[in-house]
Amino acid sequence: MSLREVAIPVAWGELAGLRLERPGRPRVIALHGWLDNAASFLPLLPHLPELDLLLLDLPGHGRSAHLPAGAEYGLTTHLHAVLDAADALGWERLTLLGHSMGAAIAALVAAAVPGRVRGLALVETLGPLAEDVENTATRLQQAVAASRAPPGKTLRVFPDPAVAVRARMQASQLDEACARLLVERGTRQVAGGYAWSSDPRLTRPAATRLTEAQAMALLASIACPVGLVYAEPAQAYFPDPVRTARLAAVPQAAVAVVPGGHHLHMDQPARVAELLLDLLRD
Repeated sequence: MSLREVAIPVAWGELAGLRLERPGRPRVIALHGWLDNAASFLPLLPHLPELDLLLLDLPGHGRSAHLPAGAEYGLTTHLHAVLDAADALGWERLTLLGHSMGAAIAALVAAAVPGRVRGLALVETLGPLAEDVENTATRLQQAVAASRAPPGKTLRVFPDPAVAVRARMQASQLDEACARLLVERGTRQVAGGYAWSSDPRLTRPAATRLTEAQAMALLASIACPVGLVYAEPAQAYFPDPVRTARLAAVPQAAVAVVPGGHHLHMDQPARVAELLLDLLRD
């Protein structure tokens, strides 16, 4: 297995990723979760079938460029990044492998361009986060206030990568090996040590979210097969009643529930790969 770094030019800079070329094999783009990066999928690779594969750093994450000043991150920003990457590779049809936020983006891509997505292999999320319509104004107010506030706290600098690894282990309940993978790709050297390479603007609240009814309507439009692995217990922001209802909205979906944490694909890669194998190799 020989991965190589790639840089894909886009209108605002470059998308970075890790490329495993296997011409003639199923084409797959892997999409990581919020504040993760392409290295999120490295533990999974030895357990997957032979794929023509791109592990993508989403905009503002990992080694991909940050959006220009004044621009805002949103799910459609990431959606277009996925399509830009697929176009750059010359891939008209492909499968999407996604974890958490990456799984939400994958579902949106399948809804937006159904003719291009052969299948969805998703871990821990189905569709975008939604919000009650009554919170619309409050969310907008919070987002505008955050984006227009003067600079706040200074960037955290770690004296060496090991300290960043410990911080990531604590934040995400990851073991040391998995946390190190994310830190190695997700930090950059600065004066005095190392800092996260992700764009700090990614932590700002989104200005808008879909309602649950809108999210369900998008999921109902997905025409391709969907394979989904949920961890048990469910995350507080995506409780079991919501994820169960969303699964029922998708026309062609199969689900497996595995005891474990949110980064199930890193903690139990062999099990997750086994559950998604048939969908990925078709």
